[in-house]
Amino acid sequence: MTQLASSKSEKPSSSTPDLEVKDANLIFNSVWNELVEEYGKQQLRFPREIIWLNGAPGAGKGTNAEFIMNLRGISTEPVVVSDLLNSPEAKAKKDAGILVGDREVLGLLFKELLKDKYQAGTIVDGFPRTSVQVECLKAFHAKLNQLRGEFLNSFLESQFPKPQFHIVVLFIDEKESVERQVSRGMKALEHNENVKASGEGEILDVRPTDTDAGKAEKRYRVFKEQTFEPLKQLRDIFHYHFISAEGSIPAVQERIIEELKYQSTLELDSKTYDRLAGVPTVDKVIKHARQELVKRLEGYEYSHMPLFAKVVNLIQEKFMPIIKHHAISGRAYINSEDSTFNEPLALHMLVDVFSERGFSATVDIRKEEVAESVDLQTGKINNRTKRVYRFSIHFCGSDIRQGL
Repeated sequence: MTQLASSKSEKPSSSTPDLEVKDANLIFNSVWNELVEEYGKQQLRFPREIIWLNGAPGAGKGTNAEFIMNLRGISTEPVVVSDLLNSPEAKAKKDAGILVGDREVLGLLFKELLKDKYQAGTIVDGFPRTSVQVECLKAFHAKLNQLRGEFLNSFLESQFPKPQFHIVVLFIDEKESVERQVSRGMKALEHNENVKASGEGEILDVRPTDTDAGKAEKRYRVFKEQTFEPLKQLRDIFHYHFISAEGSIPAVQERIIEELKYQSTLELDSKTYDRLAGVPTVDKVIKHARQELVKRLEGYEYSHMPLFAKVVNLIQEKFMPIIKHHAISGRAYINSEDSTFNEPLALHMLVDVFSERGFSATVDIRKEEVAESVDLQTGKINNRTKRVYRFSIHFCGSDIRQGL
């Protein structure tokens, strides 16, 4: 397995947090300065949203990455850090005897993220994994905010949006992790045997930890000590999502949905959020809708009873037979010229009655000029205005299935 961390990241326990921060700043500044020199500040346009995905061994990162992408509307494939270490650039460094450590990983990662295809957003699978990388991530976020400030109110402002970092940690306990790793290894070995016997299919890579429970335990403990603990430092800085990956895939995905649901206060730029603040969200609109509907219907009964009775009778006698005829499709369009609806309140009553009964009703008023008489002396045609009320009634249609 390729080592992601440099020798600097693998300090003895005597290493202090201050030294790690110092090391991280040196690494980050070195990489950043190289980017500025190579690309220029105006071209350092990183993704608006980055989901930094980490997880315990066997927690299902690969299984859930695509689900998270669909949930967040991300169309590009994830940036997998371990794959970057197999890139031609990384291989050239290794061939030259250069250790692919934190500095090299950071440089490869940043160059990948600068590609146009990631600008709307992406998932980064497998970073940060060490305390040094965690500190580099903090510095990266700060630098992106600094860039945004530099280009604010310039023609490039839209190219440097407010950065959105989500830390997603899929977690399972040690026992579950070891069981999943070993089970995965057994399935992979069985698959490979079938491929060799049949000559069809592709041989899967099998990690040593997936065939040895002791090694699987060690891999889990390395995650807990070198990755999980440092990640906790980010809880109060970024959107931090700690998700239990225990249980079935649907259950885990329900937790992911709840954790990553859209929150405008966290994700919109402050200027944009302030601009939209006066428009209520749908949950606020519907929060008391039922109570208000009940109040209106009772008000019709007690304050406008004759008109309300007329409207209800029209619904029962004229509308419902047509609606029942369209019960399978769930859509009915009804035209009416009844003068009852010349009273605007009657239209409100009809819509509210249908809403209370579980239908969705809208009305479109059309005015048509109809010839009524002709002045025989002048030949002038006298018209009258006819109102046609076109009602659209939508509801959940019947789920009738034809025989097979």
